[in-house]
Amino acid sequence: MNIYFLRHAIAVPRGTPRFKDENRPLTKDGARKMRAAAKGMRALEIEVDHIVTSPYLRARQTAEIVAEIFGHEVEIWDSLIPHKDTRELVATLRKFSGDSMLLVGHEPHLSGFISVLISGGPDAQIELKKGALCKVSSDDLIYGQCATLQWLLAPAQLRKVR
Repeated sequence: MNIYFLRHAIAVPRGTPRFKDENRPLTKDGARKMRAAAKGMRALEIEVDHIVTSPYLRARQTAEIVAEIFGHEVEIWDSLIPHKDTRELVATLRKFSGDSMLLVGHEPHLSGFISVLISGGPDAQIELKKGALCKVSSDDLIYGQCATLQWLLAPAQLRKVR
């Protein structure tokens, strides 16, 4: 199983009046940069069977941009809400064994989950900048060390791929 982790693009800052955290939208610049990054992902010939996202607006908007470029539908999973127990995410992902998944979510939830999969705990120091993409692979997904980090691309690197 290949799992791609994509942190949402640049959003309206936390604490902005009128926006609850879960309703913060992408900025125009964030949407523009994510569109370029999604085109870079396509140029890298990344193949995904499913695009799933946190229900938070900024993640959904990020996933929708990628889905448009890839010609996929977006699925919303509550297990990608920040601070959710990642054991629930493992249980959900196990139902898709053999599929290639793109998970769109938030920090530090995603990097913490990646760390558990590649090192068995929170020790791996992984940072996903807004719009960054990470690939891990696993033959038998469990909660704990079961995956290999294949690569991690910064958003600027994705935008430069043609």
